[in-house]
Amino acid sequence: MTSKVWFVGAGPGNPELITVKGLRLVKDADVLIYAGSLVNPELVAQSGAAVKFDSWGMSLEELVAAMVAPAEEGKSVVRLHSGDPSLYGAIIEQITELEKRGIEIEIVPGVSSLFAAAAALETQLTLRGISESLIVTRPAGKTLDHDQIAELSKLGTTMVVFLGTEKLAVITAKLACPSTTPAAVIYHASWPDQKIVRGTVEDIAKRAQDAGIEHTALLVVGGVVEPRETGYTRSYLYS
Repeated sequence: MTSKVWFVGAGPGNPELITVKGLRLVKDADVLIYAGSLVNPELVAQSGAAVKFDSWGMSLEELVAAMVAPAEEGKSVVRLHSGDPSLYGAIIEQITELEKRGIEIEIVPGVSSLFAAAAALETQLTLRGISESLIVTRPAGKTLDHDQIAELSKLGTTMVVFLGTEKLAVITAKLACPSTTPAAVIYHASWPDQKIVRGTVEDIAKRAQDAGIEHTALLVVGGVVEPRETGYTRSYLYS
């Protein structure tokens, strides 16, 4: 009998933005361990799992124990992460401990909140004539001593900053791009209470604060935030 744990990306919030495979696994799970308030309760409710754990506040050891025991009994165990597990999902430390115990794993990718943010802004993250690259990063904090925001912002390409809503003023002060560079803060991208605030590097932190955005948001910086104003080049695809 194979012991296995599935790591599934729940998507950005809208319960319909999960892959077909991911939803099937969630529905058929015997045990569902989900990422607290980051996963929409509507999605959790669709699971027929007899056992459901909110992983908020659980230590790595507690989390692994909750997955290992039922997996060894041959039960279907799903670890449900918000967005896509590969972006700030802290999955490798879980996988390492599971593998030590002889548990197989499989990862089912999900729709990242950065793509939901781009959809909310009705733009492309890469756009000819404006930005051919995308930087995904985060600010220094409790789990990161030093960030590269200043250095990366000098490249003049699209930047998406995760895990920085409470530090927007600090982040924007580090940015080396022009203060007039378009910027946006997207709160709860794809959720019913989604909120978008647009501005520039100079004023986006204040605008987000005035809008009452204090957590669970992404910062997007670059000309792609306002592509019609910053001027893009027509794609060769439709030439």
